[in-house]
Amino acid sequence: MRSPHRIATHPPDAPIDDDRTARTDYSNPYDELAALAPNPLEDFLHEEKSDGDTAEAEKPWTPPNHRRGSRRRNRFAGLPLAAKALVAVLVAAAFLALGDRWALLYAEHEAAEKLKDQMNLSAAPEVDIEGFPFLTQVLDKRVDKVKVTVPDVAADRISLAKVSATATNVTINGDGPTSVKGASIGEMNGEVLLSFDDLNRELGASQVTFTGRGKDEVLARGTLPVAGHDLKVRADARIQRNGDRGISTDIGGMSLQLGDLATYRPGTREKEGLHLSRKSADRVAEETSKAKALLSVPAIVERLGVPRGVVREALKSDAKLNELTGSPRFVNDVMGLNLIDVAMGHPELLKKLGLDPALLNGLSQLTRPVLADRLTLAFQLPKLPGAGTVALRDVTVEKEGIRVRIAGSGIGVGQ
Repeated sequence: MRSPHRIATHPPDAPIDDDRTARTDYSNPYDELAALAPNPLEDFLHEEKSDGDTAEAEKPWTPPNHRRGSRRRNRFAGLPLAAKALVAVLVAAAFLALGDRWALLYAEHEAAEKLKDQMNLSAAPEVDIEGFPFLTQVLDKRVDKVKVTVPDVAADRISLAKVSATATNVTINGDGPTSVKGASIGEMNGEVLLSFDDLNRELGASQVTFTGRGKDEVLARGTLPVAGHDLKVRADARIQRNGDRGISTDIGGMSLQLGDLATYRPGTREKEGLHLSRKSADRVAEETSKAKALLSVPAIVERLGVPRGVVREALKSDAKLNELTGSPRFVNDVMGLNLIDVAMGHPELLKKLGLDPALLNGLSQLTRPVLADRLTLAFQLPKLPGAGTVALRDVTVEKEGIRVRIAGSGIGVGQ
């Protein structure tokens, strides 16, 4: 790299000394130019201050205030008077509404507890007092509408799934929401639901299920244990109102199926009792041993209406026996026999026919009233507290259960 040349600072025509030393008695032109330009630091360091800046500089220093409350107060203070009044009204209305709801919840709780005690319920019912505001209704001592729902009400053998009612024209007895002593119900309308699920659970020890059919008919289908055997049971129940507070059932069409062997219908009429099925009657006609066992019982022969001479010949000759049992009338007559009363003393005959003698003894004790009582759906509506009248109205059978409409008037609660 080449070294930079040193620029001479003396005039070109000045003599040079022999010792070649440069002269220094001259002025630098760059310094003169720099002296002519203004210094920017002068303006910055000596900036003129206004009167306001001077006064601000003379004030003592104080720490800044970072609290937000003062800013909020300033904002609220800046609102117009009408806006402030509106905010105050809204706040007051919110507190009044909150107090009204509190009084309503308290009154509903007290009413539910009174109903629980007077009706001996296991749980407090649901009470819903309608109308707003509630406090004005209390001051007027009159409530427009009250809804009450009572689940699981005991009614004799069964429990009602739900009792719901709406009371109107309710007069309050008391001076305030915290001193309500009772109420008088001018009019009440509601309904009672008897659920099939509850019936199946409470009456289903025999594994019987209940289903609706038609407007007033209930079907019972399932199994019933008798003498160690599970017999198929079926029955038809007709639902009807019994007085003002009761529901009764007329059980009909009761029958127990002993497999494909026989059918038992409790009762003493001709078609009731224990009867062989057509399949069993056909086997009696086809199998010689069963036919001879049946014809060997004089009481059965008498009921069949077969002459004694014909029976004697049939017992001696298989051809005569086939002639007797091969007639269509014989099968129908065998199906018409009631074995419950003629075969009790002939256990061997029952065994020949495929029937268990112990089962026959159990069926003889299962009378019509006993079986009907096990399948009955009747219930009695619990008596409501206070005076007044409550009556059951329409009774209908629906998919989920039996629904009954109720109506009442002049009912007192908590009095």
